[in-house]
Amino acid sequence: MSRGAMDGEIIGGLINSISRFIHLVACQTIKSAAIKDFRKIVGILKLLKPVLDEALDSELPLDGHLVKESEELDAAVNDARELTEKAPHRMSKIYTVLQSEPMLLRVQKSASEICHFLSALQSSPFSTSIQMIFQHCMQEVQYMEQDPISELIDHALKDLKENTIPSLDDVIKIMDTLSLASNQELLMESIALEKEKAKAELKSKTEIIDHINWITVLVSHICYCMEKLEQFGFVNGVPVPLHFRCPLSLQLMLDPVILASGQTYERSFIQKWLDNGLRFCPKTRQTLIHTNLIPNYTVKALIANWCEKNSIKLGSSAQPENISYPYSSTAAFEDIQHEDDHRHSTSRSSLESYDKTELHKVKISSGCGQQDCSYYSHHQTMADKVNLQGDALVEKNSCHSHSESISSVISSIEVMSKFDEKVSLPGDITYPSCLALNKELSSSSWLCSNQHFGSKNRHGIDDKCQPLLQSSGLDDLTTAPHVQNLIDDLKSEAPALQTAAASKLRLLAKNNMENRVLIGKCGAIPSLVSLLYSNVKKVQENAVTALLNLSINDDNKVLIAEAGAVEPLIHVLECGTTEAKENSAAAFFSLSAMDEYKAKIGRSGAVKALVYLLETGSPRGKKDAATALFNLSIFHENKARIVQAGAVKYLFKLMELSTGMVDKSVALLANLSTIPEGRIAIAQEGGIPLLVEVVETGSQRGKENAASTLFQLCLSSQKFCSLVLQEGAVPPLIALSQFGTPRGKEKAQQILSHFRSQREGAARKKKS
Repeated sequence: MSRGAMDGEIIGGLINSISRFIHLVACQTIKSAAIKDFRKIVGILKLLKPVLDEALDSELPLDGHLVKESEELDAAVNDARELTEKAPHRMSKIYTVLQSEPMLLRVQKSASEICHFLSALQSSPFSTSIQMIFQHCMQEVQYMEQDPISELIDHALKDLKENTIPSLDDVIKIMDTLSLASNQELLMESIALEKEKAKAELKSKTEIIDHINWITVLVSHICYCMEKLEQFGFVNGVPVPLHFRCPLSLQLMLDPVILASGQTYERSFIQKWLDNGLRFCPKTRQTLIHTNLIPNYTVKALIANWCEKNSIKLGSSAQPENISYPYSSTAAFEDIQHEDDHRHSTSRSSLESYDKTELHKVKISSGCGQQDCSYYSHHQTMADKVNLQGDALVEKNSCHSHSESISSVISSIEVMSKFDEKVSLPGDITYPSCLALNKELSSSSWLCSNQHFGSKNRHGIDDKCQPLLQSSGLDDLTTAPHVQNLIDDLKSEAPALQTAAASKLRLLAKNNMENRVLIGKCGAIPSLVSLLYSNVKKVQENAVTALLNLSINDDNKVLIAEAGAVEPLIHVLECGTTEAKENSAAAFFSLSAMDEYKAKIGRSGAVKALVYLLETGSPRGKKDAATALFNLSIFHENKARIVQAGAVKYLFKLMELSTGMVDKSVALLANLSTIPEGRIAIAQEGGIPLLVEVVETGSQRGKENAASTLFQLCLSSQKFCSLVLQEGAVPPLIALSQFGTPRGKEKAQQILSHFRSQREGAARKKKS
């Protein structure tokens, strides 16, 4: 074949590819960023095609560089055609635009080069009209306006890989350009990414999988921005509580349902997730053992009460009427870039939260009269606030809930209106429970009985009528030089100086948040951690209690964990005094309230030490151990560790009324029953009769958690189901279904329905 014929074949093939692509894009009716790029490519190719037609007709001898550019353009057009044929509107917008924009640039570059080479041919026989088109084509291609959104995406991905928060302007441009500023679009983007990842995994394309993972992180950041923004949403001028919003839709839930992972979602949104073949929880990433959606009547009732209280009428769809989300406002995002790691305080010792962005000071009233208390709240609060009355008040931030929630057993929410008493807090600190006044608190079913109210705390002070504990210098602000002197004493070799310094830091950190922050910033924490190995028991005891008090501040939690406190705290659990062991367990509870440390603590060996304390500790120590283990059990992997350490046996031993730990034990058992090992251990330890007894005679909280545990047992095994029936569970379950809490009724009804299904199935088998 002659050179001219070969050149003609190359140009002819290119023209054919261009024609096919132009026709394909003309048939696209869906609007998307990728299609927009393809239409720009079509604009370039339409200008170039007459020039190529003329070049083919004139049979010009083509330069080698021109042939190469023609082949590259042909390849680029074919790549664009293949991507278009994949229906990009059904693919991830971000992933697709990262492919389509480079294609546009390739086409633009090749077209420009082809025009350049053709213009260099002196003997060109092009007609005047073609020459005019040719010149126009060169100008249009060279100066075509570009909107490189892919550059913004690449920059945002680079920032995330470097642990830097992406530019707010970039995020807003990405959201606006790709139409990712609505909950529906974000949901479909997440689903599309999961599908792309599944395809890449089938082909073992590690590089693509890694790339998609980072895009998923970016989408999560966009969702975070949206969630930050959504907290400014109002229905008829009333702000929507965040715990009434679906994690997927970010909107008020009208039909809340519980997924197998324990998370609650709006039915239509989670159903769309499941309908797309995704079989894991969007929030926890936990693989779903089933795809049944269980109505969350408790949350639904709370939402209905909230709507009635605020005179809000909802439509029938998942989107309430008159809800405003000003997502185009940059001001709404102004604090996002400064909140990389701010969280609520999650200590068992306080509801004080330190937040640099918004402080609300509220006037509260205790049972003893008026007091001024600083209550630090953050607009992001939507998670369950676990009310451990008599032990702790814990606030948990949902925005950092990339781990499991409090599982299906702790999915209910209770609005607490007021308290007349104080909550006794073991250790150093007591705080009035009336800090919760005028706030809608989400209280899980984890220990909400009032059995400890009105009792005396370990200091012998009546909780009902005494003010906050006072001692010399307790509430005084300290100074950096004073703290530095105390740190120097901690580092001395004299046990007396160490004891005195640790004791002073313990008192300074007791009630004053500013002191906690200052002590942490001055560097006292590493020295206190090192003293946990001290052979002098008083030194060790004061050091661990000081760390517990400091851990109320979230920044200090990070410093304590980074100082390597986990192993020393385990040492205290094993070798410390009774009080030191109790406060070490409480410190684990405080640290594990932050999701990123649940896994680390679980893998450290702390679970075995806590279970040992659950077996051998003082009554207070056992309660602290149970509290810490419950918090750790929120992270799915830790459930198996807790079961393997033998906790189930000791939890049943603690279910005697005299221990005052029935509700604590049942709540933790309910969490453990969500895994096969936990259900087997419960049955093997003879726990079914005890659980049935709690359903019959326990507190309301105990009844609903016991019913939840029995439901897990019945659902997983016919044998367990038969054992539950043999223990006479039906009468108390019927009573619970009629007179229990909303969640207790739900669980009882589910078990009774399961019994009916089993009977009907057996009857059908007999007939056949």
